[in-house]
Amino acid sequence: MNPQLIQADAASFLEGLTAWGILVLPNLVAAALILMIGFWLSGWVARQVGHLFDDLEQVDATLRGVLTSIVRYAILVIVFVAALSQLGVQTTSILAALGAAGLAIGLALQGTLANVAAGVMLLWLRPFRVGDYIDAGGVSGTVKEVRLFASEIHTWDGVYQFVPNSELWNKRVINYSRLPTRLVQVKYGVAYGDDIGKGKSVLLALAKSDERVISDPEPQIFVSMLGDNAVELSLRVWVVRDDYWSTLRDLNEKGKSALESAGLTIPFPQLDGLNALPDPREH
Repeated sequence: MNPQLIQADAASFLEGLTAWGILVLPNLVAAALILMIGFWLSGWVARQVGHLFDDLEQVDATLRGVLTSIVRYAILVIVFVAALSQLGVQTTSILAALGAAGLAIGLALQGTLANVAAGVMLLWLRPFRVGDYIDAGGVSGTVKEVRLFASEIHTWDGVYQFVPNSELWNKRVINYSRLPTRLVQVKYGVAYGDDIGKGKSVLLALAKSDERVISDPEPQIFVSMLGDNAVELSLRVWVVRDDYWSTLRDLNEKGKSALESAGLTIPFPQLDGLNALPDPREH
């Protein structure tokens, strides 16, 4: 091979590469800067929008996560289009490419799109809001944030749960925080030989003396079952939602003490004559 010919081809290639670099490199740098600034800007704007929603009491806190996500992704799409335009790609071809890519991604990520659709329906129908304690398909806890794809739930024992929205939408949702009042029901067992009327009066007086118990509807006390070892008395009272657990615990403890102080007996299962059975080792 002729060395001079190779040297001439190399020089021609370098000249062409240099000319291309001078023409294209500024656009590449500009596109890279657009992407870098755009990613930073999308995160900053999303955070500012979140802070704005925190200050607006008329905006439901449940909308915060989804709206900030929509703002961030909208800015990223604009930044991506602007970066491609800087490289000389026509806008019409960009839109066509995005449409084709969206179709392909939609077919490949049907589950993800289902989460987005579920998130929209959860925001529309609002079976729960941020701060509610829910139970949905075995997932229970306090809702901290509802996002575009998934929701953040914290359990009562301090466990973080990241739950896809489709799992919350396709399940029956039990919301313990939606209604203002809740029914507290406590069951007590008294002996068959005790005065049932006296036991009912004692428990009813205990309920009426508790300031957390709502007077309308009035507390109820009745015989709910005749068990093998005891007569079961059921006490039902209504309380404000936030007083449910404290009232339930106190009525259990104070009800036992009140019945015993009134002379009633709280029986428990036992096997009479068990100690009289012969020891099989003696034979």
